[in-house]
Formats: sequence, structure tokens, C-alpha cells
Amino acid sequence: MVLGVLRRGVVALAMWVGLQPLAIGAEQAYSFNVLNHRSIALTAQYWNPILLYASQKSGVPLELKLNRTAQENTAKAETGMYDFVYTNHFFTPDRDRLGYRVIARPKGPGIRGQIVVARDSPVKDLRELEGKEVAFPTPDGFTGYWVPMDALLNNGVSVKAVFSGNQEASIGLLRRDEVAAAGVNSSVLERFSRRSDFHYRVLWSSRLYNDLCIMAKPSLSKDKTDAVRAAFVGMAKDPAGRKILEAGANLLKLEDELGFVSSDNRDYDSYRAFYKQTRVPRQ
Repeated sequence: MVLGVLRRGVVALAMWVGLQPLAIGAEQAYSFNVLNHRSIALTAQYWNPILLYASQKSGVPLELKLNRTAQENTAKAETGMYDFVYTNHFFTPDRDRLGYRVIARPKGPGIRGQIVVARDSPVKDLRELEGKEVAFPTPDGFTGYWVPMDALLNNGVSVKAVFSGNQEASIGLLRRDEVAAAGVNSSVLERFSRRSDFHYRVLWSSRLYNDLCIMAKPSLSKDKTDAVRAAFVGMAKDPAGRKILEAGANLLKLEDELGFVSSDNRDYDSYRAFYKQTRVPRQ
């Protein structure tokens, strides 16, 4: 039933912005996998109109692919199952060797890993989390697990990790007082807070890292990846594309700059540098 509502919403939005129907039958769709930060329904509601637009503009039909949890998502993605991925999990040494190429990322300054507590929590310092349960989305999460856990270890703090499945699920555990703190992606937390009126305090925050990026499978031809990149990068300047971005921003309560910019693998060298020095053991 939910999927039916989402499909009708996508069709209605496409008609609203004046896009012509895409001739999917002429070419098999290319899978576009999005990392879980939110529920499947909300993720689909946000991404399907964007992919419909990018498909039309690029001539490369894109089909959204989602999984139940972020860990399941990354496990499938690293098998090469998807043509395009929207993630920041592919810069570990093992996944970096898979050869996926960064083609675009969202506009904006980037993201931080944070360790947060509810605003009324008695916890005032990282050391007070010793032995307590802390929520993380997945052992693969960069700003949601690796970066916060590295900070805890560097401060000599040992916690009991509770893996929730995605970023917003971790925040939900914290909101319900089921955990003492949560490791989060700063931008996901800010957006969730605006949508749900959740109040929190930041115990620790990392340096700034580039946001999740769109990556292309190495076997894809340059003309297709270039066309998809151009569609995303040009979206905010096109009135039809901007309407879709504005609708998505309203849905998620985004206050960031709209759209995407061209990017490449060098923009994520800070991730690679982190993995070389982190104290977090590999799962």
C-alpha cells in the first residue's frame, strides 16, 4: 500500500513539473542504490522524483534500489550489484579497491560525526559514557560509527554498541531513552530535529568531511556516467529540477544549499586518511 502511494506521488510530481514519460522499455534500467539513513518509505519518497528527473535529462534510466538496513545495503553494494551508489562507505581499503568512481556530491560544506545525548540527559562528558549503551546505525557507518567510536577510544572510553540499522533509528533510540547517547551524522540529526522537534546536546563533534557521494560502477561507460553527472549537477539551475529539489527539501526539512556539484575520488582522501590511522578495529 505504501509503495502504491509512493508510485502515485512520483507520477503526480512528474506531471506537475512537466517531464515527459521515460521510454524505459528501450533500455534496461540502471540500478541506483541509496544508503539507509531514514526509513525505506521516506527515502523512496525523496529519491524517486530526483531519479526520474535525472533519467529524463541524462537518457540513462535509473531505478532506485533500497535495503532494510544500512549494513545489508553496503554488503550487497560491495558485491557490485548496483550500477550507481549513493554512499560514503566505499573508502575503506577493501572497498576502495573495487574501483567505484565518485561523480557528484550534494552542495554544502559537508558533514561531521557527532556523539550526542538528549538535552535533559545528566551526561555532560564523554567519560561519563563508560560502560553505557550507545546507539550507532551500523558497523559500516563513517560519521555514525567509525568517527565517533574512534573518538571514544582515543578518550579511553569503552561503551556497549547498539546497532540500530540506520541513522534515524539510532536517534529514535536516544529519544526514547533506550540508550545513553548516539553516534550520528550531523546533518541527518539536524534535519530529524527540525522534523520532530527533538532537542539534543553535542558531547563531541569531528572535523568536517565531504557528504555522501554518487559513485559509478567501474564497468559503466564514460558517456553514461558523464550524462548522469551532468543531469545531477545541472538540476538546481533547471526550473523543473529545482522544483523537485525544493519539494524534497520541504519533505526532509532541509536548510542546505540545493542540488549537486561535480566531484571525484580525490575529494574523499580525508576518509582514506582516517582509515589509515583509526583505532577502531575492523568488524
